[in-house]
Amino acid sequence: MNTTQETFITNTPANDQLFNNSPEQLTLVEQLRKVELFNGRAAMLGIVIGIVVEGLTGFGIAHQIGLGALVDGYAACRTQFLPFCF
Repeated sequence: MNTTQETFITNTPANDQLFNNSPEQLTLVEQLRKVELFNGRAAMLGIVIGIVVEGLTGFGIAHQIGLGALVDGYAACRTQFLPFCF
């Protein structure tokens, strides 16, 4: 067993039942690690792209994805998206 995988598992009886070190489970753990790494990288890339577009256009990320009315005080009050007005 790889030492990096041992750090995710504690020596509790509940985890002993869930993780039996079978090749299938080791493969699933490795796939999960890769998928989560990809998801994290995609999220970071999305934030960076949103910030760059905000710098170029002047529209914030909320406006870019169509939620600008939720952050604009006057528009939010007129469309009643928020329970309070600024």
